[in-house]
Amino acid sequence: MRYNAGEIITAMITPFNEDLSIDYNSLEKLINHLIKSGTEGILTAGTTGETPTLSHEEEEDLFAFVKEKVNGRAKIIMGAGSNSTETAVKSSIKAQQSGADAVLSVVPYYNKPSQKGIYEHFAAIAQAVNLPIILYNIPGRTGVNMLPSTIAKLACEFDNIAAVKQSNSDLDLISDIKSLCPEDFTVYSGDDSLTLPMMSLGAYGVISVASHIAGAQMQKMIKAFKSGKVDEALKIHLELYPLFKKLFMAPNPVPVKAALSNFGIIKEFVRKPLVTLDKNEKEELMSVVNRYSCLI
Repeated sequence: MRYNAGEIITAMITPFNEDLSIDYNSLEKLINHLIKSGTEGILTAGTTGETPTLSHEEEEDLFAFVKEKVNGRAKIIMGAGSNSTETAVKSSIKAQQSGADAVLSVVPYYNKPSQKGIYEHFAAIAQAVNLPIILYNIPGRTGVNMLPSTIAKLACEFDNIAAVKQSNSDLDLISDIKSLCPEDFTVYSGDDSLTLPMMSLGAYGVISVASHIAGAQMQKMIKAFKSGKVDEALKIHLELYPLFKKLFMAPNPVPVKAALSNFGIIKEFVRKPLVTLDKNEKEELMSVVNRYSCLI
């Protein structure tokens, strides 16, 4: 395996104070909660961390704080993607200089590049750093799907193209990726509800949102599956499935922040253009999330 940041990497939210500055007190509490409940890798400045509204200075300060507080207890991955190749390269170099264990780099969004353009984008990043790079394929946000053949070309030509976070519900693509890519190339599910199905096709683990709430149970599900206890893994998946779906009833990370706020771990503030849930939405969310309060 080219890179192993654990079976559960949490795409960590960024807590804010009421004035929308980063709430570092709550962040330290959250870090300890995540590690205690089974998170093996922490992703900072990803979509769930509201990186579109963070400045580069905030991203760097956030990473430095997380690295200090984690203190070797988990791998730390830095979101370093951009729809500008030049910016993505500079951010990846900065992540390497800051001591990140790896970077997560998203397919360029809004530009809608060709497959050749996607290849050139990631090739430039791979040539600029020695860090492991986790490709992030999420066509619902980027407007373009990175094809398995493009992933395979990158994985075959660059040893530090180490993994892919696949957020695409077409499971045939997992079979294609596993068939085309080197055996040591790692596939992570990018959707909590698809973790178990993707693992049946060779995915290693998940880059997760639900692990903020149910990390320990998700670890049990993964361990059960990998030890051949498929029925037990399916049972846990079905128990967690309502949570997986309800955490995406509104734009991520609004629901998971509301849930964590309800449990007293963070405050629910988000930066615009995201908005917090209204009263009825919050009641709908908590009618499901409260079933999992014993996991917190």
